Amino acid sequence: MIRLVLADDHKMFAKGIANLLEKEDDMQIMGIFTNGRELIDFLKQQEVDIVLTDMNMPGMDGLAAIQQINKEKINAKVIVLSMYDEEEIFKKCAKQGVNGYVLKDADPDELIYTIREVNEGQHVMHFQRVLKQVDEDQYYDAYKQKFKLSLRELQILTLIKDGQSNQDIAEALFLSIYTVETHRKNIHHKLGVNTAVELMKKAIEMKL
Repeated sequence: MIRLVLADDHKMFAKGIANLLEKEDDMQIMGIFTNGRELIDFLKQQEVDIVLTDMNMPGMDGLAAIQQINKEKINAKVIVLSMYDEEEIFKKCAKQGVNGYVLKDADPDELIYTIREVNEGQHVMHFQRVLKQVDEDQYYDAYKQKFKLSLRELQILTLIKDGQSNQDIAEALFLSIYTVETHRKNIHHKLGVNTAVELMKKAIEMKL
């Protein structure tokens, strides 16, 4: 059983994450905290396996809490849940030795995958949201408006064009194969194609 705690001052978000993870047979939520100080006080008294923490919190923010965890030599792995994909923030977290970095708008599969991998001793850093980054928002917005593609769908379409299989994409984006297949079906529908060949031609036309 993976014992987890959450630190996030947005109670509704934290509760939603807790409810999501509690559905997993191998995960147990030990506590939810609204600031880093409460988190540290708990960790000094109770052993946990993984800490999920936001960056922005009152009193003691996520970065300060991570620094305190290191200072106190608390035996828990840390995964940052952040709404920021800024390189500077990512580097600060990496410098503190965090074990995982997941954006808050990521698919639930990504978070669950990351927790299990980190628990096994891996480092999983979801910083590059798009492996072939849509060159800033103008390119993405054009296709979003025309085809109603989500950012995740554009990600997957880019990888399909590069010849990646569903399994390759699932591993690259830390998703389940089922999630990739579902996204792929949605992409087919939105682009009005029926076969893999037609999909490849469309991706080339889009100059991905």
